[in-house]
Amino acid sequence: MEFNSPSSAYVHIPFCRRRCFYCDFPISVVGDRRNGTTSTAIAHYTDALCSEIRLTPALGKPLKTVFFGGGTPSLLSVAQLNQILAALDQHFGIDDDAEISMEVDPGTFDLAQIRGYRAAGVNRVSLGVQAFQAELLSMCGRTHTVDDVYAAMDLIRQVGLENISLDLISGLPNQTVEQWQASLECAIALSPTHLSAYDLTIEPQTVFGKQYSPGAAPLPSDELTAAMYCTADRVLTAAGYQHYEISNYAQPGYQCRHNRVYWENRSFYGFGMGATSYVNGDRRSRPRKTKEYYEWLDQQQHHPSALSIPEAVPSEMLLDTLMVGLRLAEGLSLERLAQQFGAACVSKIWICLKPYQRAGWVEVVGTDDTLLPTEVPTHTGRLRLTTPEGFLFSNVVLVKLFEQFDHSSGDE
Repeated sequence: MEFNSPSSAYVHIPFCRRRCFYCDFPISVVGDRRNGTTSTAIAHYTDALCSEIRLTPALGKPLKTVFFGGGTPSLLSVAQLNQILAALDQHFGIDDDAEISMEVDPGTFDLAQIRGYRAAGVNRVSLGVQAFQAELLSMCGRTHTVDDVYAAMDLIRQVGLENISLDLISGLPNQTVEQWQASLECAIALSPTHLSAYDLTIEPQTVFGKQYSPGAAPLPSDELTAAMYCTADRVLTAAGYQHYEISNYAQPGYQCRHNRVYWENRSFYGFGMGATSYVNGDRRSRPRKTKEYYEWLDQQQHHPSALSIPEAVPSEMLLDTLMVGLRLAEGLSLERLAQQFGAACVSKIWICLKPYQRAGWVEVVGTDDTLLPTEVPTHTGRLRLTTPEGFLFSNVVLVKLFEQFDHSSGDE
């Protein structure tokens, strides 16, 4: 099986002022007074990141998307961002029309900084808002205020950045549907081109994980979080946003090109602490802690061949393809699935999902979105979850697929 060469890169910037109470990401806390111009740790990490980039085999294509995630990438100085982008460009090449995204947090940058980011090539920013209620921000351990959100949007707009995404979280402790709808409406009023609406996940080692039990008060009930999900779908689509992925909405023409690489199961490079790469069907994660990451990188520098990527067999890609592809509103091409994994595999997928079609969670549609007859297994059209019901119950559907195919060959 042929794998596409990577044309996207994820770059992890792990530094944060403090750890939010829901966060389980690989981060390094630097405090409220440290940033890229004052922290030796950030400067050292930037150098290490560039070393990793140069050690990674370049497989032929210039980069069409670059995504700086974190952590808080807006703690980088403009010079450090330029240093990383220069390393990527020199080693892989970056297309002139590449989407270069950067996560930024309110209160962590000024006008000169965001202007410098834009001049360096950043043409899309994702602003971590999470909520428009002061009490919810404080309860989450966020360092910014509601006023900081509006100030950040003003700075972003002043430098002419138009491709702006806002992140919001539902299902927070003590959060009501009314508060959630108010946050959605405040976000819409700021006219971002993209909105991500995530449902809170309680991770065991976080502050929230130690304080709360999933499904128990003061966390909203399952019924309440379902109501929040449906509220987001109703309010945002009524405002002109396309619900194009389980947690993501975009104005026409502004879907996140980088994240679509993940959902279409295409190859990408990953750089930095805790980052994952996906090359030749093989996923590889870097160590999640600072010391271990530097030790790992030192080992790669002495043994460069360790960074070479073996090819995976097609059957190993089936679950990945199903798990990420069904997150998209358009779903998966059954014809392409048949080409990749065999017609018998597609029939098996459909038999597995038939009960969920009867429940109204799964459907097969043609190129014009008309429903196709599905009394017998079909190898044409697109298999997709319905919106919002199928999206809402996506975990049930995906768990069933995992149980069916985890120990099966993709070409059976």
